[in-house]
Amino acid sequence: MSSLSRIPGIVTTDHFFRVPLDHGDPGGEAIKVYAREVVAAGRENDELPWLLYLQGGPGGKANRPLGRDGWLDRALDDHRVLLLDQRGTGRSTPATRQTLARRGDARRQADYLAHFRADSIVRDAELIRRQLLGEDGKWSLLGQSFGGFCTLTYLSLAPEGLREAFVTGGLAGLRRSADEVYRAAYPRVARKNAGHYARFPQDVAAVRRIAAHLIERPAALPDGGELTVQAFQALGMMLGSGTGSYVLHYLLEEAWVEGPDGPELSDTFLAGAQAHLSFAMGPLYAVLHESIYGQRSVDAGATDWSAERVRKEFPEFDAAAALAGDGPVLFTGEMIYPWMFETDPSLRPLRETAQLLAERTDWPDLYDTQRLASNQVPVYAAVYHDDMYVDTAHSLETADSVAALRTWITNEWEHDGVRVSGRRVLDRLMRMARGEI
Repeated sequence: MSSLSRIPGIVTTDHFFRVPLDHGDPGGEAIKVYAREVVAAGRENDELPWLLYLQGGPGGKANRPLGRDGWLDRALDDHRVLLLDQRGTGRSTPATRQTLARRGDARRQADYLAHFRADSIVRDAELIRRQLLGEDGKWSLLGQSFGGFCTLTYLSLAPEGLREAFVTGGLAGLRRSADEVYRAAYPRVARKNAGHYARFPQDVAAVRRIAAHLIERPAALPDGGELTVQAFQALGMMLGSGTGSYVLHYLLEEAWVEGPDGPELSDTFLAGAQAHLSFAMGPLYAVLHESIYGQRSVDAGATDWSAERVRKEFPEFDAAAALAGDGPVLFTGEMIYPWMFETDPSLRPLRETAQLLAERTDWPDLYDTQRLASNQVPVYAAVYHDDMYVDTAHSLETADSVAALRTWITNEWEHDGVRVSGRRVLDRLMRMARGEI
């Protein structure tokens, strides 16, 4: 089934595909995967090469275009673009607290979600490629963040389907366990905190005041969630984007109002915090986050809430200890903690499911290092210097391990560079591919 829509500057076509839940059992249960085809207006009938876009995440649906905006504007100069809602997201068969409840108990839910990692996403993409392009057709690939992780899996499992690949902020460590990922992450997050407080020194006192209040009295959020001091610290997720430090500062500016009994946290602040902390729009991000690092040949054990365990090695992130002294309270970053499944109403019904996934062992490998070492598909990767979300050293280590891969290392952009730069980041990579740089 497909339907066509016209938006200024573009023409879109909806596509729905039936794919196996488990690609190892093609005759078993099937799920639906949605993708939106986008082409420049007036070029609907042109023979254009295809570009598949894989969004960040895990659990992120593809962007919804409003026209020829951002990186899509550059892509549409040369390509017919396919925006994939990765399994479980967007208009694909959804995986949320509401839909997962229909599957039965937490064990059944966890077993179901074990099929929602990068290897399954890539196999979905290959089925779709063959349907749209034919058995021998090849397409280009753009992977942002987790989409870049999926790109490395694609190069490992099915490089024959790719003409070329572009990666932005998504060169994963091929042989790095979850614990190694987080041991590298906490110092990066601390540096982003230092940068924020250098930019807004008044926020040191503002954050300490809010943190001290929340330790004594956690606040109720409008959706029924709870703003604890740890949840407040999790607003540091914003510090990895180009404008996140400013957004955080402006949120803190409006934290307090005078209520009938004195100062209290404002509804404006609480609603703003909820908007950044709630996983209602993307629960798979939380539920599957640490599983994206699981590989049996790297670590046959469980991820076991790695971010929570490793955090204990970095006492500077202890808010109570910071308040006992006179230093700043540090925000955390792209970490998922078990307490989130208590404070967030959209995650509470998935607590046991998430625990079972955290305990799961023997995750299949996602990357074939031997195949990547002899890769022949041209790959062009933007590596952001001191990227808060993906470790630069791990990315460069991977770049050295993948044949036919060229990097562009830049400190002009943060992790969201391809989104906020307009045409510029993708144009640079495409110029590299055309031999212009």
